[in-house]
Amino acid sequence: MKAKELQELRDSNPQELNDKLLNLKSELFNLRFQLATGQLENPMRIKEVKKSIAQIKTILREEELRVAK
Repeated sequence: MKAKELQELRDSNPQELNDKLLNLKSELFNLRFQLATGQLENPMRIKEVKKSIAQIKTILREEELRVAK
């Protein structure tokens, strides 16, 4: 993601981030299924989705730590 997209994620509320995380996990499942059946057209998409999931989890954790202070 670009810096602008990351800033938009940081400005989102936790519920929106959790919804996006759920959608990305579902997409990752579908991509892995396509990979297993030989129907995956863009294997790099798996890497992009995994990275996006990690970024959202990081933002959620930062928010959790910020609120705990």
